Amino acid sequence: MTDVRIYVTYKESVFDPQGDTIKQAIHALGHDEVKDVKVGKFFDVTLDPSKKDIETAVKEVAEELLVNFNLETYHYEIMEEA
Repeated sequence: MTDVRIYVTYKESVFDPQGDTIKQAIHALGHDEVKDVKVGKFFDVTLDPSKKDIETAVKEVAEELLVNFNLETYHYEIMEEA
């Protein structure tokens, strides 16, 4: 089995209202050194590499279900291979 973490974030051109709200809260705490906050999400997925190539499986799952390509982009990393 292979554990993969898929990261989904807003595209650079998309305004991130949650990130902006968090940045404002950080500034209210006096941390003006923080210039930007971006919010995203990640999914930990365990795959059976004997069923399908890992790269193909991740691409299909991400693009068919996890990512809204109008707003988001993704990348992944292999966390652990057994």
